[in-house]
Amino acid sequence: MSTLFYFILTIGILVSFHEFGHFWVARKAGVKVLRFSVGFGKVLWSYQKTPEATEYVLSAIPLGGYVKMVDEREGEVKSQDLPYAFNRQGLAARSAIVAAGPIFNLILAVLLFWVALVVGEEGVKPILGKIEAGTIAAESGLLEGDEFISVNNKPTPTWTETLNVLIGAALDGDQEIKLIVKDREGREDVRWVKLDHADVSDPEKLYKRLGFTPWVPKLPPVIDKVLPDGAALVAGLKPRDLLISADGAPIGDWQQWVEYVRSHPGQRIAIEVERDGARQALSITPKVVEIPSARAGEAPKAEGKIGASVFIPEDIRNSLTANYSLGPLEAVPAAFIKTYDYSFSTLKMMGKMVLGQASVKNLSGPISIAQYAGESANIGFVHFLKFIALVSVSLGVLNLLPIPVLDGGHLLFFGIEAVKGKPLSERSQLFFQQIGIAILVTLMALGMIMDIQRLFQ
Repeated sequence: MSTLFYFILTIGILVSFHEFGHFWVARKAGVKVLRFSVGFGKVLWSYQKTPEATEYVLSAIPLGGYVKMVDEREGEVKSQDLPYAFNRQGLAARSAIVAAGPIFNLILAVLLFWVALVVGEEGVKPILGKIEAGTIAAESGLLEGDEFISVNNKPTPTWTETLNVLIGAALDGDQEIKLIVKDREGREDVRWVKLDHADVSDPEKLYKRLGFTPWVPKLPPVIDKVLPDGAALVAGLKPRDLLISADGAPIGDWQQWVEYVRSHPGQRIAIEVERDGARQALSITPKVVEIPSARAGEAPKAEGKIGASVFIPEDIRNSLTANYSLGPLEAVPAAFIKTYDYSFSTLKMMGKMVLGQASVKNLSGPISIAQYAGESANIGFVHFLKFIALVSVSLGVLNLLPIPVLDGGHLLFFGIEAVKGKPLSERSQLFFQQIGIAILVTLMALGMIMDIQRLFQ
């Protein structure tokens, strides 16, 4: 239920801000707005101050919204309302009204990134763990224990920031990425990550190919959280259980337990745990998870997962934690830069998918958005804000694409009108809108297919 709540909250915020952009600019341009609706379908709530005022509506299906303006193309208009009709406005006014929705989504992203940067977040220090042979990390000369200071001269105080900047740079087409790292002795050095086309075609495979994994200290094999629907819950494991042995072999630390679980997907493991000073025998069968190979052409590898996290003592947790925030003024340009970077990366990824240089696995549908909304909210307030900002960027960029039925498609028609000196015929607009609908339906279908595949994986 929490996932559904945060999904509806996310969509509600994004739609409200998008439609408010159309509404606000329309009012400023002198266009009469009949209805401002968040959602489609059955009306759940409405408010209208007077019969001539705008009706504000909340509808049952929270997957969009609309602003209904006086427009002769959509029905008969009262004579007194003709000067306030959308279709009778100048080209500049109509273009501004249409562009305002996606532009307001980008403005929302800037505001949310600004709040996230000022509030700050707690994250894991970007210290490299074990380096596997054949990965980009190994090829770049990186060593276990190296800590990232910056990527392409952008500070990377946490793992999240490091991976965002790194993968963003890769998707932007950078063939060489500059890293500044600090070794265990505190010495800073420069490393270069070299990529080719095959590395960046699929972000999931890119992450594996990079081989950048967090450093994990030796931790006692003590359970912290047991996740719902996981093998640990089914087996009866509880928080603060100390794992003593697996199939008769002693468990020295948490990483040893993790490796044993990974190597036994779908296989029953006899374990002994210590709980409240007493030992007891249990059995657990790790779930099978398909992990994409870091090397192109290799089949995915099956690994075991149990759905439990390790208990980290306070002193160790503090040594691995980084706090990152900016002052209110300092955060303003940083928020604009983040919005620009994500907008540009989104466009680049869309272009790569159109050209067949990136996998359609990058598409996400409503199921994935709902899952990410719930997961980010569970992590914390700042993560949820950043998630909404990212989706707002995607929504803004998508709506500016020159696809008929989207805002960008209308802007394309206005551009043609500016060149020709008159609007496209209604027949031509209808034809192109049908093409636009076909494109959108195809994209939505692909997004749903990708969502369903992720669920089964």
